[in-house]
Amino acid sequence: GRDAELAGIGRLFHADTGLTLGANSLPQPPLTAIPTQAGSDDITIAVVGAHLSGMALNHELTTLDARLLEEAVTAPDYKLYALDTTPPKPGMLRIEAGAGHAIKLELWAMSPAAFGKFVAAIPPPLSIGTIRLADGRQAKGFIVEPAAINGAKDISAYGGWRAFMAERAKA
Repeated sequence: GRDAELAGIGRLFHADTGLTLGANSLPQPPLTAIPTQAGSDDITIAVVGAHLSGMALNHELTTLDARLLEEAVTAPDYKLYALDTTPPKPGMLRIEAGAGHAIKLELWAMSPAAFGKFVAAIPPPLSIGTIRLADGRQAKGFIVEPAAINGAKDISAYGGWRAFMAERAKA
């Protein structure tokens, strides 16, 4: 009775491989948003750093049975900073509309109970606010208290945490 869930997992797995389709080696179509089922009470949360798939804190989502919906990007209204935390985390700050950068993120779905547990465990200076996505949608997601960016490195030009961490690993 969970065919749709399994198909969704397969869809994401195939997209991640980058392999072509069929005997004619056609390119994969772009991964589009999964429509929310009517009546669903799941809450969508946007993650930009250590909670991304494969990162240090992703297990905090998966242990609460959160499911990855899609990769997305913010509107160009944000700055991203490397915070001095363990494990390393970014802080995303909303600024004037259009005056910032578009930041890559992931959207995850959680039950209301899991969302409450997850949010209750978020340490300062991070918190949850409303994130504007490039396509006009909004989602709850990680933001940083403005006081925490004093002295933090602005990594907005990387376009996301993965790119910054990859560059940092090269150094």
